[in-house]
Amino acid sequence: MELVIGDKLYSTWSLRPWLVLKRCGADFTETVIRLNRPDTAEQIALHSPAGRVPVLKVDGETIWDSLAISVWCAERYPEAGLWPADAHARWQARSVVCEMHSGFMALRNECAMAPDHSMVGPDRSPPPKGEDTAADIRRLVQIFREARARFGAGGDYLYGEWSIADAFFTPVAARVRHFQIDLAAHGDTDGAARAYVDALLAQPDFIAWGEGALANAA
Repeated sequence: MELVIGDKLYSTWSLRPWLVLKRCGADFTETVIRLNRPDTAEQIALHSPAGRVPVLKVDGETIWDSLAISVWCAERYPEAGLWPADAHARWQARSVVCEMHSGFMALRNECAMAPDHSMVGPDRSPPPKGEDTAADIRRLVQIFREARARFGAGGDYLYGEWSIADAFFTPVAARVRHFQIDLAAHGDTDGAARAYVDALLAQPDFIAWGEGALANAA
């Protein structure tokens, strides 16, 4: 099994399925394609019919898109518990994952993870100022606080135990850290959203991803 990803310093789309595969205990190799280089598109085209990463190669098939890979993982590794066991939590988890996957464009654009904005490095950037971005952050805080209040009693993650939803919101946690976003100023009145972000940043597989990213960049 081979996972083709972009640079670990800032490829948020690649991080998500990597975390999911790690959670499954899957045995896979990594192929890292350096982004924003003259031959990037050519290198990606060798692996991806969509011209984008991440891509998973398994059993003679190619699966592209971070959500498609994560859904495949949930099917292949049911014992990993990648969706919440509670039906109501599971329905909501799938909804917020799809919302994250297709939305929050203002946050993505103003707080882009790029060569000068690393997910894991020590540098920090000023907070965003756009009202559309602020609206995105308020919505994220709402998701975090409501999910944690309703379903989070069993652990530190959105639905208690770690799930695909946490993989999809980990890059958001990295943005919160890098761009020094004040969640309290966006509706996190009790600190629940901040505590959740801190849990994502402290998750062992994400820490391992960051160590690998910094080692490769050295």
